[in-house]
Amino acid sequence: MAKMPNLTQPGARILACLAVAAILALQAPSLAFAIGGGSSDSRKDDLFLRGEREVKAGNYENAIPFFETVLKKNPKNADAFNYIGYSYRKLGEVDLALEHYRKALELDAEHLGANEYLGALYLELGQLDKAQERLEVLDGACFFGCDEYWELKEKIEQYEARQGN
Repeated sequence: MAKMPNLTQPGARILACLAVAAILALQAPSLAFAIGGGSSDSRKDDLFLRGEREVKAGNYENAIPFFETVLKKNPKNADAFNYIGYSYRKLGEVDLALEHYRKALELDAEHLGANEYLGALYLELGQLDKAQERLEVLDGACFFGCDEYWELKEKIEQYEARQGN
């Protein structure tokens, strides 16, 4: 029988944590949808993918109808609400962006993208306290940290530097 390591020895805990981290890293692709919220089915939908391409190309007006069609088929698709909110934010439509981010978060309170983008919108509106609330949600939702957490944290730090905080 294999001997169990003594986790009270210095360095043993670190090694155990590194082993767990390595296992989780290997599982990252399959965990990505579970962690980020939304369904993996949304990623396979042709309309969703077309909308996503439009967003990445900066064609926000063109992207919205694709995601609206996705929502007609699946009204609980937090990813689609998030992308619509993002598109409206980029188009300067603050109220519509807020509405869609909130709908995404009603469906998935820990949706990484919606929390990050809503936090960024709050900064644009001068609402630092609300942006920090979104950062706290991301901090709890991201096990070892995630891009969304670090990006919003950086935006908050930049905002505070501009404000002289």
